[in-house]
Amino acid sequence: MPKARYVIALGSNRPHARHGGPRGVISAALHELNRQNICLCVASPIIMTPPIGPSRRTFANAVALVKTNLPPFELLDCLKRIEQNFGRRTGQRWGTRTLDLDIILWSGGMWVDRQVIIPHPAFRKRAFVLDPMVQVVPRWRDPVTGLTTRHLHARLKKPKPVDRREKPD
Repeated sequence: MPKARYVIALGSNRPHARHGGPRGVISAALHELNRQNICLCVASPIIMTPPIGPSRRTFANAVALVKTNLPPFELLDCLKRIEQNFGRRTGQRWGTRTLDLDIILWSGGMWVDRQVIIPHPAFRKRAFVLDPMVQVVPRWRDPVTGLTTRHLHARLKKPKPVDRREKPD
């Protein structure tokens, strides 16, 4: 398989004994990607975002554009091993985690099987993914909607109209 490009989202909201707080975890994870069979092309700045769901800890988030010969299912296996090496344990959805790595987009378009769904089903609704993503790959197109990352980001950030209709008691 020729080199494919992937957009990977990185997130952390738990400290690590060796890498420090969530920002340090994200930085270390970016270096670890390069140590695997994955070439880091560019990474966004790390941003701090409020949690979704039951977690109370602030997240550090970033997005990386990488190149690799790995097909999606092998890349996912590699990302899961990195998460485990950083102390990731399966548990509560949206709970605290040392490291979360997700495949968001792929230069091959769409991929769907039992292990991997690309594009990531929820990325269009997540500012913590689109905010850094638009800095790294603003012209990449979502193969489902046909919209660029920049357009998806603008749609997410667009103010929603206020419903001023009178509601019955």
